[in-house]
Amino acid sequence: MAINQAVDRTAMTAAQLQLSRVEAEGSADHAYRLRLMSASGPTHARDLADAVHLFCSLYGRHPGLIELALNNCPAGSVRDWLKEASDAYERERLYLVRLTASVGPLPSTPGAAETEAALVAARHAIETLAGSERRGCALGAATALMADWPAIRALFDRAANRVGMQIPVLTLPEESSIVRVIGDGTDGPASERALGFGGEQLLLQNRALFDLLEARAGARID
Repeated sequence: MAINQAVDRTAMTAAQLQLSRVEAEGSADHAYRLRLMSASGPTHARDLADAVHLFCSLYGRHPGLIELALNNCPAGSVRDWLKEASDAYERERLYLVRLTASVGPLPSTPGAAETEAALVAARHAIETLAGSERRGCALGAATALMADWPAIRALFDRAANRVGMQIPVLTLPEESSIVRVIGDGTDGPASERALGFGGEQLLLQNRALFDLLEARAGARID
């Protein structure tokens, strides 16, 4: 949902703020993602493969963010939503794992140790968000991931097209579902701030991964 950035943010609901946050701070308009979506040339396949491998390292493991958040969530509508999101995201995870095997090996790139350290830190940050005891924090991260994922998924689909792999239908929770669960999962300023924090931090990890991919592409220039 496109939200006019001129709207007074104090008058927006927590769900509107979250969707606005994803629109402004998410992956869709990251310069390197846009470059990968439109580029061609001798290094493009290698750069796409690098993106697939690194995103798989961050999001292809099980349990992931959604599953960890689900494990820590009490019974109720939020848990029901997380269960549905987990089932849908498992199909995405399997797609990513299969795609990683299909695009070939991780491209040789200087600074492998630094890359692995960055990925370890990112995984730890995501696990911390998922396990947070602050009401709203894990939900903020989970809903941000679901809302941001289509922009990331488009990159995977481009890579899949290049290797002739069948692209599965995207079945993640719809925007209306995200709006509804945020309403159910927040009950005042404290939980809304925690939800915002979780969302911001998750989006930060995604954008930082695109920054890392861009740096790795630059390091591979012959």
